[in-house]
Amino acid sequence: QVQVVESGGGLVQAGGSLRLSCAASGSIGSIRTMGWYRQAPGKQRELVGSFITGGITDYADSVKGRFTISRDNAKNTVYLQMNSLKPEDTAVYYCNFNLRLTYSAYYLDYWGQGTQVTVSS
Repeated sequence: QVQVVESGGGLVQAGGSLRLSCAASGSIGSIRTMGWYRQAPGKQRELVGSFITGGITDYADSVKGRFTISRDNAKNTVYLQMNSLKPEDTAVYYCNFNLRLTYSAYYLDYWGQGTQVTVSS
């Protein structure tokens, strides 16, 4: 099967930076998309940024110019560099891989365990 493990996150003051990492491992045949989502208390999970088909990146309007997503294909790892953090960025951040196992023809979503990011004012 597949394991998805996140690292990073924590408490930071407004204006500060954090970097999240997320690695997928196991019987991976092909990765179609990879990215980051977040969920604040009382709100729905929302897209933060992702690599979509063709390697193009997509970002939520609220993070454009502040957050950058990058990846290491050889390591099946995706990163999220977060700069100029604001209190409204406080949320649990989840990474997501849409991938196909080596013995399957179907693409499924796999999620990380979530990591808390708290930005103090």
